[in-house]
Order: sequence, then C-alpha cells, then structure tokens
Amino acid sequence: MAEILKFKKKKASEKHKGKSLCRSGFHKWETDRQTVFDSQQGKLVTREHCKRCGATRIRAL
Repeated sequence: MAEILKFKKKKASEKHKGKSLCRSGFHKWETDRQTVFDSQQGKLVTREHCKRCGATRIRAL
C-alpha cells in the first residue's frame, strides 16, 4: 500500500510572511552587487532590490 501524506493549508501568517512591511512601504533594500553602478542620463545611479519581496529601485547619487 502507498503511504498517505497529509496536506495542510498554510496559515495566513506563513503565506504572507515578510510582505506586510513591504506593502506599508518599509522595504529592506540591498544594493545589487552584479550591477553596482549604471550610467543613466549622465548621472551615477545605483540599483537596489528588496530582500523580502524582490521589488527593484534605482537611486541617483
């Protein structure tokens, strides 16, 4: 006979873990090490991505 596995539904806290802060605008930004600096419109810019949700932003220095 086959072994029966029990599947359980994820709790809401597990499903949305770490995303509530990002929805409120409190991202955890890290600089993108692969493309540290990029030239855009004659300005020096840095690419950053959020550690929790994966959103990206570009900051001009």
